[in-house]
Amino acid sequence: MQTQKFLNYDCVELKNGVISLLVTQSIGPRIISLRFNDSENILAELPNFITTRPDGKDFHFYGGHRLWHSPEHMPRTYVLDDEPVEIVGEKTSLRVSQQVEIETGIEKSIEIKLIDDKPQVIIHHILTNRNLWEVEFAPWAITQFKAGGVAILPQITEDAGMLPNRSLALWSYADIKSPHVTWGNEYILVRAEMDSPFKIGFPNPRGWLAYWNHKTLFVKRAVYHSNMNYYDFGSSSECYCNDQFLELETLAPITKLKPNESVTHTETWELYRDVDKPTDEISASEIIKKLNLE
Repeated sequence: MQTQKFLNYDCVELKNGVISLLVTQSIGPRIISLRFNDSENILAELPNFITTRPDGKDFHFYGGHRLWHSPEHMPRTYVLDDEPVEIVGEKTSLRVSQQVEIETGIEKSIEIKLIDDKPQVIIHHILTNRNLWEVEFAPWAITQFKAGGVAILPQITEDAGMLPNRSLALWSYADIKSPHVTWGNEYILVRAEMDSPFKIGFPNPRGWLAYWNHKTLFVKRAVYHSNMNYYDFGSSSECYCNDQFLELETLAPITKLKPNESVTHTETWELYRDVDKPTDEISASEIIKKLNLE
């Protein structure tokens, strides 16, 4: 298996006739690049973006796509992933495995598969409990994108009569008056032009999230389980944005794992070319219909 350098990381490439990904080998697990074969990486590149843990150690975000476990807590969620990972597979399918996290007893693996010669990827996120006791958490898949684009967050549209039909989770630092957020009835748009952090979460039966930047639309899908419980006030989808990047996040339901049990959270990714910029709810709706995303 050949490696190549990207942002000074050793990486393995997955490629078909349409798209390519770079998976880091010297750190991770991370997908550090995603692009059409004749275009640039659409994922955030953050080699110097860090947050310092209470013990003084720096957690490096790196950019790209990562696997965490919810609920978010410092330092449990921010276990360092600066060591080499094991990668096995072939040209269009890989499994990336990290050593068991010493601080949590959790083992992380990501299985990545390209779909024929289509701009599609299937990613299985796997968490295994290597403790001697039961653990409760939820898989949490996070994709970081370069700033400057627009996220499309679909909302529940079913008529519930006299009952409520949707809920939103807002973080304490989120300014609901931000001019970079459009609050639509069917879609919420978040423009990645923030000066300060913003985060929103919600139950997502429609099962997808999208991010537009430079005429390319990225769509990720994850199954919503209506009969199960989620962290963050029931959020199965979340969007975080600051002045350097935007994240699209999906969460699996809360699960309890006995020793050596595993849980898998699956996302499907799609890329679309030459898409007009969504400027409001109407244009977002037109894009969704034109691309037949639902």
